[in-house]
Amino acid sequence: MNNNTMIKFCGIKRIEDAQFITRLYNEYEKPNYAGFILWEKSHRYVTKEQAMEIGKALPEKVKKVGVFLDEKVETVIDTLKSYVIDIAQLHGDESYDYIHKVKISTDKPVIKAYHISNMEDVMVANNSPADYILLDASVPGQGVTTDWEILKYIQRPYFLAGGLNPDNVKDAVDMLEPYAVDVSSGIETDKVKDFVKMQQFILASITNK
Repeated sequence: MNNNTMIKFCGIKRIEDAQFITRLYNEYEKPNYAGFILWEKSHRYVTKEQAMEIGKALPEKVKKVGVFLDEKVETVIDTLKSYVIDIAQLHGDESYDYIHKVKISTDKPVIKAYHISNMEDVMVANNSPADYILLDASVPGQGVTTDWEILKYIQRPYFLAGGLNPDNVKDAVDMLEPYAVDVSSGIETDKVKDFVKMQQFILASITNK
């Protein structure tokens, strides 16, 4: 087994989702991250209060990630300081100054998402001040894959997102060796987290080449 690749299950919005993660973590020590969408326009949106309650059902070692899109920086800082989440994931046009302010104000990690379609995008991602970068498709959350070929030019560890599912994640891990793989719609049935697909995704991710 290859347990080096971290796994993030994103779009957690029910207590049942957290219970699924607990069952899986107890068996595989995966996933390593659970993502809460704190952007109101997403159908996976949860409030800060809901994220806190659901988070209580997660294993202690599973890091809670809050996903924001062009949110007021004060809101992100407050959410981190209130221990609702462990990490902030920024999916909008947040500036370097914005990222620095979150890091300095909270001493907590920041993940910055980037859409990679050309070498200029690669350069921007490589130079990001964020603790981690996440490379997503141009339309996140819709099951659309990223152009894997261009990702070979990324020179730092990254979360790979965009169109991953139990059928293609092994190829992604083998080809790109990302720090982590990030999935949401790929482990859902009718927009609800599916335990069987979650388990299949983990097993595919940790299988030997």
